Amino acid sequence: QVQLVESGGGSVQAGGSLRISCTASGDTYSMYCMAWFRQAPGKEREGVAGIDRGGGRTHYPDSVKGRFTISRDNAKNTLYLQMNSLKAEDTAMYYCAARYSGWYGCPEGEPALADFGYWGQGTQVTVSS
Repeated sequence: QVQLVESGGGSVQAGGSLRISCTASGDTYSMYCMAWFRQAPGKEREGVAGIDRGGGRTHYPDSVKGRFTISRDNAKNTLYLQMNSLKAEDTAMYYCAARYSGWYGCPEGEPALADFGYWGQGTQVTVSS
């Protein structure tokens, strides 16, 4: 099974940019569908970006569409989330998540909690206004 470790979180002013990363180990990374979720204090965890095994298909909720970009480098076993035009409401713990694909494709649409079984410990992103 895959192990996930996030990095790159930090503090940034509103309007700024930040890129966070997730490094995978322990299994064949390219066989996994990947996603980023976030959870703010007192709120439920929500999906902010999903990507298929090859990186050709991505999905975002309206709240981040046009500002966030998910990508992956299968040669480096790494997942990225580029976040631009950050807002105070983007402040949250950001989690990397994986789903073994096997013979099946990756889920379509906004990433859903129930579709992903492997999680990292999270990296904090704080946006000050």
